[in-house]
Amino acid sequence: MDRRKVLVQMGLTMGYVIAAPTFTSLLQSCKGEKTITWVPTFLTEDEGNLLKIIVDVVLPKTDTPSASELDVHRFIDFFADECLDSEQQKALKITLKNLASIALSRSDKTEMATLSVSDLTPVINSAVVEKNNDEFPFALKLRDLIIWGYKCNEYVGEQVLAYLPVPGEYIPCADLNELTNGRAWSE
Repeated sequence: MDRRKVLVQMGLTMGYVIAAPTFTSLLQSCKGEKTITWVPTFLTEDEGNLLKIIVDVVLPKTDTPSASELDVHRFIDFFADECLDSEQQKALKITLKNLASIALSRSDKTEMATLSVSDLTPVINSAVVEKNNDEFPFALKLRDLIIWGYKCNEYVGEQVLAYLPVPGEYIPCADLNELTNGRAWSE
């Protein structure tokens, strides 16, 4: 075989190999809004969607993003899978199941996927108020996890809370409202 033809063929092949993915990614980037589907690792898909609604009940959108906009539900799913022991995981599942069943019975709906924030708000409020409740063994810890996951989010830490990437001077006796406009420090 002619050496020149081999070099030309190899060059064309390398060009196609490099150009095809680049061209494909350019075409894909021209599409509209990308939707990323979340597949829970610990929870079932229905429980994951329920958790997404629950985090919005605890921390809804105000002048700051809601908890679901900052993917706190994903954090809790991953945290439950990796860090909680089996008893806590079981308590989390029981709490989610009971929250859903009570919300379904009160709203006369039949499927967990049809529940809304307005359906779950009174159920979650009563679950958090009753501290020693066997129906919701993980309700207070779930609320605490939601708040902790929200506060540990990068956006909240840098945009919502008072944040100094490099600490400045030490001011021991000053008013917090003057220093940080009344915002807590980022951890």
